[in-house]
Amino acid sequence: MTPSATSARTRGPAWASRNYSLLTAAAFVTNLGSNGALIAAAFAVLGAGGDSGDVGLVAAARTLPLVVFLLIGGAVADRLPRHRVMVAANTLNFLSQGAFAVLVLTGEPRLWQMMLLTALGGTGQAFFSPAAEGMLLSSVRGEQAGRAFAVFRMAMQGATLGGAALGGALVAAVGPGWVLAADAVAFALAGSLRAFLDVSHIPAREPGSGILADLRDGWREVSGRPWLWGIVVQFSLANAVVGAADAVYGPLVARDHLGGPGPWGVALAFFGAGTVVGALLMTRWKPQRLLFVGILCVFPMALPSAALAVPVPVPLLCTAMFVAGATVEVFGVSWMTALHQEIPEDKLSRVSAYDWFGSVALMPLAAALAGPAESAFGRGTALWGCAGLVAAVTAAVLCVPDVRNLRRSTKLVTQVTPRESTDAERPVGGLG
Repeated sequence: MTPSATSARTRGPAWASRNYSLLTAAAFVTNLGSNGALIAAAFAVLGAGGDSGDVGLVAAARTLPLVVFLLIGGAVADRLPRHRVMVAANTLNFLSQGAFAVLVLTGEPRLWQMMLLTALGGTGQAFFSPAAEGMLLSSVRGEQAGRAFAVFRMAMQGATLGGAALGGALVAAVGPGWVLAADAVAFALAGSLRAFLDVSHIPAREPGSGILADLRDGWREVSGRPWLWGIVVQFSLANAVVGAADAVYGPLVARDHLGGPGPWGVALAFFGAGTVVGALLMTRWKPQRLLFVGILCVFPMALPSAALAVPVPVPLLCTAMFVAGATVEVFGVSWMTALHQEIPEDKLSRVSAYDWFGSVALMPLAAALAGPAESAFGRGTALWGCAGLVAAVTAAVLCVPDVRNLRRSTKLVTQVTPRESTDAERPVGGLG
């Protein structure tokens, strides 16, 4: 083996830059801690004497600031160095989750205290998510971008799966307070890793005319691309009904027909395993018609709701969850590749913020309407409605020509700088 070959093996793949490696490692750490903390927070509320309604209030306290601040977070991340925004957000999450852990470990936390601290965590996430996605998209170059995103998402999904399993076991073994404390430590460690990110390759931001102007500029970037806003609208509806089916109807079906929470937990684990397999597939597969293939792979998202509507036996439900997880991950990698290929570097975080906003904005409303819908139409009909809506909006977005026609670039992708990005030079409809 030659010295150059040895050096290449040490460095790893050409697409695994230093920034990419730091981002992937930090994301793995935070996902591992956060998914365990979600379980710990629910049991902390119940351990303090709360009921299911109080658990819902704490969950809503996290979601509301996420919706309110996401767009502002995207504008800030495109105005300031993204790694500084990420580190600041991680610091806020570290402090809020650490305080939550102390309250649980030292006494009986009150509901308003838990809601306040959870809301601070949601605020940090609102600023972190657009900055993190923009940083990742700007850290990958070349034809292997899709493989890089697939490996990143595989690490994320693996941490999600492992974090939920480990978190549940640790809550039972040592209590929710220590799991929350471990999540706080994970945020501190991830923030330390992100502090070493190199942003010298990102052009200095030109002075803007304010946050509102930045938001309008980001909206023009989204609204000028039918494939982009069409898919954002699609997932606003699809995520809302799938989230309601999983959070509200799934546990009820499991209780009444499947044998309790254990089989439902196994089904959710199969979905997580499917996402890992889907990401692994995308490390090798590079479909040329990025969005067309990706959207076709969204149709199986309807399978779990349909399986719960029947309801099918547990093995068939697990199969439906696995297929849905694997295929939606094919879309996820294709989507990230399309954004990386088509969106100017200086607009990445703002576009990501609109994407995130669309993904979560309707979820609280759908969850709130799930109960009344069950009372009005019956649980089975409501679940069939969820499955049908997913299929309908997915079919509708395939009617957008740019979704069918956008192709993977065969050139080395180099994001344009703010000076190069003009209205006349932006790709029309995202056609690469």
